Amino acid sequence: MTTSPAALLSAQGLHVTFPGRRGAPLVRAVDGVDLDVRAGEIVALVGESGCGKTTLARALLGLVGPARGRVVFGGRPLEYSGRALKAYRRRVQLVLQDPNGALNPRHTVYDAVAEGLRVHRCGADERAAVAAALARAGLRPPERFFLRYPHELSGGQRQRVVIAGALVLQPELLVADEPVASLDASVRGEILALLLRLRADLGLSALVVTHDLGLAWNIADRVAVMYLGRIVETGAVEQVLTAPRHPYTQALLSVLPEAPGDPVVLAGEPPDPSRIPSGCRFHARCPVLASGEARRAGVAGACRDRDPGILHGSGPAQVACHWARAKEA
Repeated sequence: MTTSPAALLSAQGLHVTFPGRRGAPLVRAVDGVDLDVRAGEIVALVGESGCGKTTLARALLGLVGPARGRVVFGGRPLEYSGRALKAYRRRVQLVLQDPNGALNPRHTVYDAVAEGLRVHRCGADERAAVAAALARAGLRPPERFFLRYPHELSGGQRQRVVIAGALVLQPELLVADEPVASLDASVRGEILALLLRLRADLGLSALVVTHDLGLAWNIADRVAVMYLGRIVETGAVEQVLTAPRHPYTQALLSVLPEAPGDPVVLAGEPPDPSRIPSGCRFHARCPVLASGEARRAGVAGACRDRDPGILHGSGPAQVACHWARAKEA
């Protein structure tokens, strides 16, 4: 388990499990993940619904504890005492996908943004801090929004209030879970531009959790593609999205509106994470194996029987795929 010296936040060999229903085996929601977010970097974590990306994000926030492995922030392992977690969450803030669920409809915008300051008992000038956070989130003049309630705002304005509530504590890193999924297409670009501006102006790092590879292209420096609890491909956004190596990444890209050719339809549904198959966990749905390409490359048996392993840290582009490695050998 290696970490880049410049890594701000790292998952190191992270495993998160949940009890199975009615005596079923443990659900391996995160099944051995190494992932780094460097200082000043935006990383997109992408994959289908149910692949484990939100659970991984929650583990990185300390909201769920790992069964094995660890989370490291600023070079120090995360501690799970109440005081340590409270201090950590001031430095690493969550931005939720649904601003309607994130904002209390009975609280004004001022109170929503000031809540973090009050929880953490910050001694700074509260009014000035709230105004500054709203202004950074693009709500200007901020005083015009102080006494408004969430139902009086547009969807984009509500998401900006959520972002302001994270910014008010001056964090070093944001974890944004599908930050534009609930917004109209016309507003999504504005929120993505805001996140990029915050990185430029404040040096903020971000982990953006999304199912949308198009979003990743527009905002990320690096991409990590997740399938059934594992990172299966990672690298610079230009490498992964213009020359994808894993058949799963290729399939995800093929359904984008601007993608050339026909979409790749994956067979069946992802396997049950309590019963992860042997070999490559993607092999039962893999179009390369189904078409005979893996057999012609001499790796069909390995695809079915041998785990391609865990990708490590934030090094150069990596892929967990026997076929891709055989092609490049």
